[in-house]
This record gives sequence, C-alpha cells and structure tokens, in this order.
Amino acid sequence: MNVQPTNIPDVLLIEPKVFGDERGFFFESFNQRQWQQATGLDTVFVQHNHSRSVQNVLRGLHYQIKQPQGKLVRVVQGEVFDVAVDIRRNSATFGQWVGEVLSAENKRQFWVPEGFAHGFLVLSETAEFLYLTTDYYAPEHERAIIWNDPELKIAWPLAAEPILSAKDKQAKLLREAELF
Repeated sequence: MNVQPTNIPDVLLIEPKVFGDERGFFFESFNQRQWQQATGLDTVFVQHNHSRSVQNVLRGLHYQIKQPQGKLVRVVQGEVFDVAVDIRRNSATFGQWVGEVLSAENKRQFWVPEGFAHGFLVLSETAEFLYLTTDYYAPEHERAIIWNDPELKIAWPLAAEPILSAKDKQAKLLREAELF
C-alpha cells in the first residue's frame, strides 16, 4: 500500500496495490500488519458500515463528540468527493479541511482520524461507500457541522443543489459546535 499524507498530515490518502489481468482485479482493502507498518498507527476497527446514496447527496459533516470515530473510508461503486475537517481546537490545522475524490475506479481510501468531522458528496449517479470505524456508532454523541459553513469555505464540486437529510439541514456552524 502507498500512504500519502495530505495537507493535514494526520489525514492520509491510501492507495492499495492492485493486481489485475484480463479476468479482473484483486487487492487487500485492509491488512492490519501492513496498515501498522505503513502508517505507524495501531488502529483497531470495531464496526464496518456500508451506505448507498444517489447523485448530489451530501452527507455530513458528521462526528461524535464522545466515543470519537476514526474512519477508513472507500467507495466500491461510483464516485464521491470526501472531506475531513480538523475540529481539534489545539491543533495547528484547526478549522482546515482536505478533500479527495474516491471512486470504485481509483480504489483510493481516506483515513479520517478521531477529532475530525467527515462528509462526502456523491458525484456519480449512485455511490456505495464503505467505512471501518474505530468506535461504535453512538447517536447520543453524534454532532454535525453545516456543510456550507462560510468559515470553512469547503470547495464542494456541486453540479446542483445538494440533497441533505433533515439532520444535516439543521447542523451548526463551526463556531457554535461542540469541538474537541
């Protein structure tokens, strides 16, 4: 696996080694030993989630204030623009964001550590999104920052008005949110 730091060094872009021929392809989407060697992280994943969304759905920016979740995310069908926002008050990159296009075609994965808000926008007709998490989903601790917070200035590649959940429509601005 090839691990590339992003503009926020704690957020990583992972490119697996893909073996392919005329029959198709194979790659290890996760290998604990290789993960530890490549990233230096002794991460334990406890939950594996799978979501499907249609084009222009924007999910996020989500996080859990208690039981924070690190997320290793990837797309198995379609394409998304995936975003991580540093919401750790004492971090040198607080309030900064990084985004990457993840797709079934490029097979890239994105490591979003604890202390970050996470969201994605579906760019293709549909997208199926998989993510491993370092802690269990705890709805009582879930929080959201509004996707279009003017302080964050996230450059979402919008082709139309985003489709949001009721929860995401009522998300808070970064300056009003509970943070780490």
